[in-house]
Amino acid sequence: MTIASINDFGRDETNFKWWVGNARLTDLSGRLLGAHVAHAGLIMFWAGSTTISEVSRFVTDTPMYEQNLTLLPHLATLGWGVGAGGAAIDTYPYFAIGILHLVASAVLGAGGLFHVFRSPAILHNGGGIAALFHYEWNDAKKLGFILGSHLIVLGLGAFLLVMKAMNFGGLYDSAIGYVRLITNPNLNPATIFGYLFGFANGGWTILGMAAVNNLEDVIGGHIWIGAMLIAGGVWHTRVEPFPWAKRLLIINADAILACSLGGLAFMAFVSCAFAGYNTTVYPVEFYGSDRLALTNAQFFLGIIVLAGHIWHAFRARLNIS
Repeated sequence: MTIASINDFGRDETNFKWWVGNARLTDLSGRLLGAHVAHAGLIMFWAGSTTISEVSRFVTDTPMYEQNLTLLPHLATLGWGVGAGGAAIDTYPYFAIGILHLVASAVLGAGGLFHVFRSPAILHNGGGIAALFHYEWNDAKKLGFILGSHLIVLGLGAFLLVMKAMNFGGLYDSAIGYVRLITNPNLNPATIFGYLFGFANGGWTILGMAAVNNLEDVIGGHIWIGAMLIAGGVWHTRVEPFPWAKRLLIINADAILACSLGGLAFMAFVSCAFAGYNTTVYPVEFYGSDRLALTNAQFFLGIIVLAGHIWHAFRARLNIS
């Protein structure tokens, strides 16, 4: 593929028709929002339908890791439907969670269709609250507002886990073999941020964050993450990027997508270490001792997403939007 063909990619719908995807919506904020909402609906539908499917074939007297399950082990880790020793004692919570995701997928799907067929193609033309999320690629302040809004939502998501752990049933603790409330999360910054540099349990380890071995540190870390995300989100919604940041950063559609994909790839690689070695977040009772398949899946997905990051970063440097 030549530089010229890359330069044309996404600008002309006659080129690479099946590849163009959302690139044709780059300057249509309303249509792009519709595509994002519909995509979220598809994710919800996958989560809901997969959960219901796994519940329908789940055998309570067989360990989860022997049943080729994808989502139920995660729900069990969150303390749903399990008793002493990680034994599954109630599958109704899994069924209810699956149905909630299916309902959410229908709502999101309807929202996506609404933004495609009924709402303005450009949010600014619709006025009201929707106009707040209209963007222009040369308006760094508005892009910062949108970034900040996303960070706040992510922060609230982190606090949902904190609330589940501290107030609503607790989490499964593999160290003691039952579900408990995490009433005293560790907020010591030296401990929590030490994991980032590989310092854990009185020494240094290459596993970094994946070396965490107690739920107090896990939940304390999520409190720090949630607080930082919300604080950063509020900052970005109110403060325009500094001049040095505007000079340093490339701001266009591909650059923003490249940053998102880069972050997603990083988290995929971090999850490899957790899935492979951590039995606090990935209890043996639900995931078994052999996590090679799970770890490989995370690794190869990370490679694919990293390739997308490199692709869009390259396009961003060509000043394509």
